Amino acid sequence: MALFWLFIYILSMSSTFGKLFSVTTWGESHGPAVGAVLDGCPAGIPLSEADVQSFLDRRRPGQGKMTTARDEKDQVRILSGVFEGKTTGTPISFAVFNEDQRSHDYADIEKWYRPGHADLCYDLKYGFRDYRGGGRSSARETIGRVAAGAVAQKFMDMVAKTEFIAWVDSIGDVDCPKFDVNSLTREMVEASPVRCPDAGASAKMEAAVLEAKSSGDSVGGTVCLLIKNVPAALGEPVFDKLDALLAQAMLSIPACKGFEVGSGFQASRMRGSAHNDEIFFDGERYRTRTNNAGGIVGGISNGENIFCRMAFKPTATISQLQKTAGRGGENGELAAKGRHDPCVAVRAPVIVESMAALVLADLFLQQKRNSL
Repeated sequence: MALFWLFIYILSMSSTFGKLFSVTTWGESHGPAVGAVLDGCPAGIPLSEADVQSFLDRRRPGQGKMTTARDEKDQVRILSGVFEGKTTGTPISFAVFNEDQRSHDYADIEKWYRPGHADLCYDLKYGFRDYRGGGRSSARETIGRVAAGAVAQKFMDMVAKTEFIAWVDSIGDVDCPKFDVNSLTREMVEASPVRCPDAGASAKMEAAVLEAKSSGDSVGGTVCLLIKNVPAALGEPVFDKLDALLAQAMLSIPACKGFEVGSGFQASRMRGSAHNDEIFFDGERYRTRTNNAGGIVGGISNGENIFCRMAFKPTATISQLQKTAGRGGENGELAAKGRHDPCVAVRAPVIVESMAALVLADLFLQQKRNSL
């Protein structure tokens, strides 16, 4: 019996992120509900369901031709941790009930493994999986991240006026032209159906998404993140570097396959004399004249804006016929059913912002604890 419980423990799945300001997400794509428990949030922060809902509305499906047709309102309920409109310092529990599941669309994949999905890997690891929409591997799990991230963004705004803005920088081979990111606002991003702040590029990206959709295919994209008013000295010098934790946070988002900060991979083509950011004192604090480091040096924030870029693969679910294998070892073909986003990058910006806010809120509290 002891061996049985050891086996169960080893095969359990961790769903918690963060140390002091930590979030545990729960629920499956086609289960009754999805949500999160946020622990470590300080007391006294004004918080309502409407505050969280505004972020979930940016993430929810059914927003038009650019996203899946799954019609979920994603109405959040705060079940604990808030009293008389303020956080109490106890765990905050969020729940969003699923209303538009079509589990019968996934009957075929009980037997067959979908190319590009985690079906095979889940079976190899656990010997069992929830095949309805992908279960925990579904991007619907990110609802809990966004709910908790909404609180993290509010917290960082209160303590440091920190602002998080993410946008779509490319879709397929269509790139957003270079612009002054410091002038960017969230309103400019949300005005675009594909969340690209450049009107010309936005139109071309929309056409690329619709073309992929019409052919039963999907297309990938990149998302950029700008974090303004970042407190200095966040992050640890070795394993808990700020950029390392941001990389972990971003690569944990479904379909995210690449991460870079500052000049990123372009730095490999530069010389140190060009890449090093000149330091100066402006009379109030230390600054850098350029920002190739992306606001992070030695794993610690230097007070400059943080700039990151993430790559998202094409949506794995496509309606074209694909060769695959089944649970019994047989080979065959599968055309996926169900509803899906033709480009996951379009709905990713608010998830990117949320994960970044969770990282910074956690490190901010750690820094304050260490300075006591």
